[in-house]
Amino acid sequence: MTREVLSGNHAQSHAVRLARAQVISAYPITPQTTIVEKLAEFVATGALEAQLIEVESEHSALQAVVSASALGARTYTATSSQGLLLMHELLHWAAGLRAPIVMGVVNRAVAPPWNIGADHTDTMSQRDTGWIQFYPESNQEVLDTVLVAYRLAETAEVRLPVMVSEDAFYLSHTVEPVDVPEPEIVDRFLPPRTGHAILVPGTVGRLGSFTGPDRYVEFRRELARASAQVPRVLPEVEEEYRRLTGRSHGGALPTYRAEGADAVLVTMGTMTTTARTVVDELRAAGQRVGLAKLRLFRPFPDTELRRLAATVDRLGVVDRSYTFGASGAAATEVQAALYRGPHRPLVAGFLAGVGGRDVTPAHIRRMFAELLGPADPEPRWADLAPLEVDVHG
Repeated sequence: MTREVLSGNHAQSHAVRLARAQVISAYPITPQTTIVEKLAEFVATGALEAQLIEVESEHSALQAVVSASALGARTYTATSSQGLLLMHELLHWAAGLRAPIVMGVVNRAVAPPWNIGADHTDTMSQRDTGWIQFYPESNQEVLDTVLVAYRLAETAEVRLPVMVSEDAFYLSHTVEPVDVPEPEIVDRFLPPRTGHAILVPGTVGRLGSFTGPDRYVEFRRELARASAQVPRVLPEVEEEYRRLTGRSHGGALPTYRAEGADAVLVTMGTMTTTARTVVDELRAAGQRVGLAKLRLFRPFPDTELRRLAATVDRLGVVDRSYTFGASGAAATEVQAALYRGPHRPLVAGFLAGVGGRDVTPAHIRRMFAELLGPADPEPRWADLAPLEVDVHG
């Protein structure tokens, strides 16, 4: 194990190198570009034996790795914001073809207006394409999650593509010490991809051919079954990774000081670090509060969420995107999961950090104060000043 000072983007790059990806294709877009720049350096210096395909758009980048995956290759791509939106059609193709692609997505606000700050709208708008979605908190977690993602994606019962997301700039361009496992350790955890090539060179075959109503639903059901295997397979994969590296990130919904809490805040990505500090501060002041990190968003960890809800009467859910529903995307999923459960605590939705705005300790304290106050399930903008400025005026 070596310790290096890495950005989240370069943590992704090193993970892909250690995974021995064979085909890489991506199109530059801020703030993702440095992931593939570093991978190009690895390929040029011989540190990674892979084919790096330069293309004219994100749509073509994903098509390239979909095709390579169909031939049995281990593949990788990366994108952000508008680039992910351009991939939309092929996101469905990748999942529908059961292609175990891993893609790094640096979460960035969607235009207009143009903004390169952290925002989950890009991936949340693709949440129902059939991809598994992870939202790491730190650069170390980024590296480890990419390796876990490959193992999970290539497991026969799953065989689905995976997005590993990073909050723009908070992770992508900020550096911190990261433990990089030795290649021999990763090789034990992640052997070469074997089996299940849809296309075989020299053999006539078809990729995504026409299917009528008499069979189409069976394909969708197989996707649903594959996704349903993730809650069982992920803990097994992460436990093996822990045995080999000594590191674990707590599964799909790790909690912090949630035992005996009157209220628990559910966060995603980097704001979790800030929230954890505030939980310690409020606990020291005698307030019984806790934290849960929604690390896996697709498939949604219903069972873990219901287990948490059984012990608390108030849940706050923070979304870093605005998705035009009754609540934010994460809050809506939490409410849906609890509706079928035996205990339904009050769920309050918060919107914070949209467009890259900093989520500060003061914002977290405000959320806890509102969560512990008079019951109010209506979603609210947690980081807006009481007196708003007319953005059109």
